[in-house]
Amino acid sequence: MSDDGVVQRLAAILVADAVGYSRLMGDDERATIAALDASRDIFRAHIEANGGRVVDMAGDSVLSVFASAAGAVTAALAIQESLAEENAARPESRRMAYRIGVNSGDVQEKSDGTVYGDGVNIAARLESLAEPGSVAISGVVHETVRGRLAAAFADMGEHEVKNIAEPVRAWRLQGQGEEAPDKAADEGTIFDQPAVAVLPFDNMSNDAEQDYFVDGLTEDIITALAAWRSFPVIARNSTFAYKGTSPDVRNVGRELGARYVLEGGIRKGGNRIRITAQLIDAESGHHLWAERFDRDLEDIFELQDELTQRITATVAPEVERAQQKLSTVKAPSDLGAWDYAQRGMAALFEFTGEGNARARELFAQALALDPGYSHAHAGVALAHNRDLMLELAESREAAAEAAHAAALKAVELDPGDSFAHTVLAIAHMWPSRYDAAVAQAERAVSLNPSNALALAALGTALDATGRHDDGIARLQEALRINPQDPRNHIFVNTIARAQLAAGHFAEAEAVARQAIIDRPDFPHAHYLLAAALASLDRPGEARAALDACERLQGGFVERRLNWAPYADAAINARLHAGVRTTLATED
Repeated sequence: MSDDGVVQRLAAILVADAVGYSRLMGDDERATIAALDASRDIFRAHIEANGGRVVDMAGDSVLSVFASAAGAVTAALAIQESLAEENAARPESRRMAYRIGVNSGDVQEKSDGTVYGDGVNIAARLESLAEPGSVAISGVVHETVRGRLAAAFADMGEHEVKNIAEPVRAWRLQGQGEEAPDKAADEGTIFDQPAVAVLPFDNMSNDAEQDYFVDGLTEDIITALAAWRSFPVIARNSTFAYKGTSPDVRNVGRELGARYVLEGGIRKGGNRIRITAQLIDAESGHHLWAERFDRDLEDIFELQDELTQRITATVAPEVERAQQKLSTVKAPSDLGAWDYAQRGMAALFEFTGEGNARARELFAQALALDPGYSHAHAGVALAHNRDLMLELAESREAAAEAAHAAALKAVELDPGDSFAHTVLAIAHMWPSRYDAAVAQAERAVSLNPSNALALAALGTALDATGRHDDGIARLQEALRINPQDPRNHIFVNTIARAQLAAGHFAEAEAVARQAIIDRPDFPHAHYLLAAALASLDRPGEARAALDACERLQGGFVERRLNWAPYADAAINARLHAGVRTTLATED
């Protein structure tokens, strides 16, 4: 013992911290305090049962020391298991998950029992590396306990951590008797899916009267994003705690349990307003998307609605695409139903037969893990729909029926999901149930006005009933609110079809050419271009467009001549008249 009463000794250190504590307190302070007290009892019981001592339980954190690394790791496993059981009885939004880090090293222990030193600091850094609901241990601890405990370990590699000179080797403790990690904890948040936090936009005009508009826009974006069922959105009460501050988004993500953070600012000058918005990966701090909007201040409420829809319609797909990329680099043993569904959606965006087949396999794997997962059923339906669109189905009737059954199941499982209703609307179109398609698409848009696919489905269904102008307007709205959607070439193609069906041949030619620019390997646009050119009495150019169809997909033209996307047989005939004339002339 030194003269100041400090003892240096070797100890195993367990550090824990709750995820999303600020959000939980903002949502329901009383319930959060009760959950915190319950978790503290769990920590204390397992720590003491395994030869440990609680040093501190300040706020939502825990610090404890053990005589052995095995005791600390055993306690950590038991704590996470008990916390999981406790959370199972709570609604998902009220669950309190913890990260736990365990290290073994020298500590400085004062006479009052407090401890500090590099051993404690490294344990704290390991805790920050752990996934919610899991345990991260140091290389020293791993060497000590491997082979002695019924647990699996995953190497997390070396990490440069704050205030520690040498890189820290970390291992993930996967659980007693488990062969794979806890799927629900893998996304880096306390939710089953990555969450999005929308921070209050900054009023950069030095005009306090603009606060109402700035706050209103932020609240509208939160509400609109919540309509997307593919990710949770942090509640307003939690994110508005950061109003007037300039927080590090990585800390925001950690404190709120969010993987993505949307932030922005608003500046007013005269009768003009400039709004900037950025979507950031809270784990890496990297920007995923940023955009600037310059608008006239004519109708403030109309402007607020427009910007809300525009930002929401862009941010939501960006989040989905980011997660699809992340899911592709995960090890197979780490994949859950959500990951398989994300991979399936990414495969669908290839717009190929191989991609569709792989997508169906991935959705099937998702449903094997979670048969009640609505989005996976909707994905199956979309894959069958895509086969029909690409003329790849061996039996059109069988594919249409499979698409309808899967989409219907998705809606039954989640009646409030805009995506499920959208896919059901698309499924209704193949067997020419156009009124049902319009009804489902209108329901999808009402559930989520920022869903570009729902707007496009509604536009397609309206066009199919002969309401060409209404259909075109909806399709153009889908393009406007999300100009980066990888499906946009399909929407542009459908506008070309609608113009052709309406007898606007010059407009159909122009739009079909745009569709070809967007996706040159999509044969439908070449076919519509041929039909428009033939109707404009340009048979040579029409023939060249039909040849392009055949180069892209042999036999496409012959099969397409039986295509009947309209309720009115006369419109279907007009759709193909130019092509038939071109083919007959050559014969």
